[in-house]
Amino acid sequence: MRVLLQRVRTASVEAGGEQVAKIGPGLLLLVGFGEADRGDWQSKIDRAAEKLVNLRVFANDRGRLDHSVVDIHGDILAVPQFTLYGKSHKGRRPDFTDAMDPAVASPAFDAFRTALESALGKTVPAGVFGAEMQVTLVNDGPLTLQFEF
Repeated sequence: MRVLLQRVRTASVEAGGEQVAKIGPGLLLLVGFGEADRGDWQSKIDRAAEKLVNLRVFANDRGRLDHSVVDIHGDILAVPQFTLYGKSHKGRRPDFTDAMDPAVASPAFDAFRTALESALGKTVPAGVFGAEMQVTLVNDGPLTLQFEF
């Protein structure tokens, strides 16, 4: 499971020409599942949700990263992104064979969103699995971190 986290002032997702999700200050999470996660995604999901919700990436009054998204009463926007498993070692076209099959990845993403909601204590808006999406964000910092669970 791979997650690209961006601290944002605002973020939104459109699919099919319609805005499907929007948040204010908080975290934008681009989330991908790989074939290697196939048998063990639930334990990774629970650990990842707990880690990300409590990660101290928001500054205190002295500028030190000391607050989590929970501490600032921020939001999380989760967007499924199988392309996080793209490889480009050979040729000029990315290879996505390491990405989990969509029939398994879709319920894994839903479970991750549910785990985030449980850890955060509120609804986590999300992108649409398998859809062509446009993500708009105002990155705060910028602060971007990559995780492998």
